[in-house]
Amino acid sequence: MEVTRVPVGPEGIVDPGDIRRALRPSTVLISVMHANNELGTVQPIAEIAGIAHEAGAVSHSDGVQALGKIPVDVEALGVDLYSITGHKVYAPKGEGALFVRKGTAIGSIQFGGHHERDRRPGTENVPGAVAFGAAAAWLIENGQAEAARLQGLRDRMEAAILGRVPGASVNGGGAPRTPNTSSICFDGIRGEALVIALDLRGFAVSSGAACSSGAVEPSHVLTAIGLSADRARGTIRFSLGRLNTAEQVDALVEALVEAVGQLRRIAPAERAHA
Repeated sequence: MEVTRVPVGPEGIVDPGDIRRALRPSTVLISVMHANNELGTVQPIAEIAGIAHEAGAVSHSDGVQALGKIPVDVEALGVDLYSITGHKVYAPKGEGALFVRKGTAIGSIQFGGHHERDRRPGTENVPGAVAFGAAAAWLIENGQAEAARLQGLRDRMEAAILGRVPGASVNGGGAPRTPNTSSICFDGIRGEALVIALDLRGFAVSSGAACSSGAVEPSHVLTAIGLSADRARGTIRFSLGRLNTAEQVDALVEALVEAVGQLRRIAPAERAHA
């Protein structure tokens, strides 16, 4: 099996033209995530699905980060396969779903029982499925209003941070994004140190960096959009949820301003001992 990977632009968006240029006569599947988990950037899935179908290929999108954040209409997107999971919309962990367009042939990768039309053996997680359905029903009634509320909180947070913290910039800020996610780079700061400083102040954020063999590697998502290793390591991802309030956002900004200032004051001493 041959796999072709296409790049993303500086805002984290896949150019559909690159998809078209990467096609080969043997291409059978095109898979692009709907929304990125670090940047929140939303991909032009409908256009990409159209290109796939022109080439006679199956179109798949990973919608885990999109469901519950932006409208998801598989008919409008035109995808053949669409993956979602329950825990991202406040259902219990361990339950997911795959939309399969009628006529799309998929095979089994596990064998045994004849559950789920012979596609996946094993007893279904019925309580999880019911909870996932309840979460989806809540979204139908409240999802649009909740997305608008989260976007207001995110914009409030970003404006305050950019206005009060010199050397801060939003990654992918010029692209369509999910309303709950913000990736912000802080020049001269190590993301892991800022994560710890905010944790001590009662706020949970993530650096987006993975630790491997004792060495912290910069996020491949951030380096893919052109950030240097140092700037990638200085990036923090903020993710807002249903229970967050404006008061919490304001308190986070105050804690962040204090933490960044403190870390920048001690940075020269750290470099001297490096």
